[in-house]
Amino acid sequence: MKKLILPLLLLVSELGFAQLMAGKTHGFTRADSLRGTLSPERTCYDVRFYDLNIDVDIAKRYIAGYNTIRFSVLKDFDRMQVDLFDNMNVDRIVWNGKELNYTREFNAVFISFPEQLKSGQNAEIQFFYSGNPVVARKAPWDGGFVFSKDKAGNDWVGVACQGTGASLWWPNKDHQSDEPDSMLITVKVPDGYMNVSNGRLRDQQKEKKTRKTSYTWFVANPINNYDVTLNIAKYAHFSDTYTSADGSSLSLDYYVLPENLAKAKEQFQQVIPMMTAFEKRFGKYPFYEDGYKLVESPYLGMEHQSAVAYGNKYKNGYMGMDLSMTGEGKKFDYIIVHETAHEWWGNSITSADIADMWIHEGFGQYAEAVYLEEVYGQESAFKYLNGLKNGVGNKKPIIGPYGVNKEGSGDMYPKGALLLHTLRGVINNDELWWKIIYGISTDFRHQVVTTQQIEDYISSRSGMDLKPVFDQYLRNANIPVLELKFAEKGKDTELEYRWVTDVASFRMPVELLVGGKRRRLTPGNDFQKMTLKDVKKENVQADKSRFYIKEKISE
Repeated sequence: MKKLILPLLLLVSELGFAQLMAGKTHGFTRADSLRGTLSPERTCYDVRFYDLNIDVDIAKRYIAGYNTIRFSVLKDFDRMQVDLFDNMNVDRIVWNGKELNYTREFNAVFISFPEQLKSGQNAEIQFFYSGNPVVARKAPWDGGFVFSKDKAGNDWVGVACQGTGASLWWPNKDHQSDEPDSMLITVKVPDGYMNVSNGRLRDQQKEKKTRKTSYTWFVANPINNYDVTLNIAKYAHFSDTYTSADGSSLSLDYYVLPENLAKAKEQFQQVIPMMTAFEKRFGKYPFYEDGYKLVESPYLGMEHQSAVAYGNKYKNGYMGMDLSMTGEGKKFDYIIVHETAHEWWGNSITSADIADMWIHEGFGQYAEAVYLEEVYGQESAFKYLNGLKNGVGNKKPIIGPYGVNKEGSGDMYPKGALLLHTLRGVINNDELWWKIIYGISTDFRHQVVTTQQIEDYISSRSGMDLKPVFDQYLRNANIPVLELKFAEKGKDTELEYRWVTDVASFRMPVELLVGGKRRRLTPGNDFQKMTLKDVKKENVQADKSRFYIKEKISE
C-alpha cells in the first residue's frame, strides 16, 4: 500500500494548488522574461486602483468589457507594459479621451503615449477588451475558466489563474510585485444567477432590456492579481459572525449550491475555531473591511482574497485523503484551513517574485499544523508535520529562478512547513518562536516581500545566524545529514558527529536522544567528539521529530 500512496503524495506535493508552469524543462523564452521581469516599461508606474467591468456570456464562453487602470508615474515614460493573453482581443485603449497606439508581443501589450508622462503625476487608462478566455483542463492545477453545471443543470462558472496569470482573463500589470490599493469588480451575468467576487457587494443592478444583472464588489485592501475572482451560479447564501479577541466583528458569508446547503452548514463550523487559532498565532484577519467568504467552486480550491474558493466536497482531509498518512489530516477540511491560511500567507504577505512562492505555500502548510496544535494539542501537530515528510521529493530547490515567472519545486509545501518546524527546534524557545511568527505576519501586513526579508527577520529576532540553514533548505535540494560515528569504550561510548551539507561552514543546533533524554549539540562540517557516560550506541539517535534531517551512522 505504501508504494501506491507515496507516489500520490509526491504528485500532490509537486502540483499543490499553485499552477506550476509546465513545459519549462530546458531554458526560458522571451515570453517568460516579458512575464517575469520587472522591465523599465513596468517599473515606470505603480498601480493604485483597478476598475474591472465585464459582461460574461456563459453560453459562448465569452467576456467583454474594460479595466480602468489608475497609476502613479514613478519615472518619466511614454511607453508602458500591460499584460493580456494574446488570444484575447484588444478593442481599444483610451487616455485623456484619446485612443492610444499599442503593439503586442506574446502576452504583453506595449502602450505608446503621444507625450511623456512625468514622475509624480497620476494618470489612468481605460483598456477595452474581449474574447474567449482560456478554459482550464484541470483547474486549479492549470489556469483558466471553468464552465460546469450543478445537479439541477444550472450553469456554474469559476476561474483560477495562479501561476498561469490573471492576464488570461483581464488586462493588468501581471506581476506579484505590484498590487492596487483597492479595486472595483463589476460582473454582468444572466438574470437568476449571482456573481460573487472579492470584497463586499456594493451594488446590484438589473437590466430589463438585456435580462442581465450586474454585481459590483469593492475591495478596500491591496489585492494581488491572481486573487481577483468571479463565481457565477444560483447560490444559496448563509452567514455567521466571528468575534475577535479584541471584540472586533468579522462577517462570515458562505455561498454554496442549494443542494449542499445542509452539508455546508455543518462543515463550515470549522471556520470559527480556525479563525481563533490563526488570529492567536498570526494576528488579526488581514481583511476585516472586506469580510470573509467561502464560495463553493467547480474545482478543488483557491485562496482568492476574501472569497476563498471551496470545492473539497464537504470532506475532511485533502479530497478525503490524509496527506500525512497519520490520521491527523482527517481532523480538518484541508481546503478550508489551507486556503484560508493564505489570507495571511500569500494574500496579506505576498512574494515579490513567484520564485519565492514557498513563503505562501510553506507557511500555508505550516498553518495546518498551527490549527492542529491550537485545537488538538502539540502532539497532534508534530505527528502531522512529521507525516508530511512522505510527500517531499528533495529533487530540486524550493526557490525557483527569478525574473522568468517560475516557481521552485512543489516541495515548497511540505518542505517549507518542515523548515519552519525545524527552525522552531533550532531556536528552542517556543515563546520567542511564536513572537517571531506573529511578528512576520503583522510587521509585513499588506506588503510584498522577498525571501531575504523573511530570512533576515527570523535571524534578527532569534539572535542567530541562520543564513546557512536557509541556504541549505531553500536553495539546495538536499536536507542536512547528521553523520554519527560510535566507538564503545567499556561502559561508555565515544561519539564523533558532523553535518554533511551542500553549504560550506554549515552550523545548526540539533538534539540527540541519549538514553531517552535530550542532549543538544551544535555540529559543524568537521567532526567533533564527545564521550557519553554509561551509554550504549544503540541508545543514541538524532531527534528527527523536531528537526527535518537525515541521519547517517558511519563505522
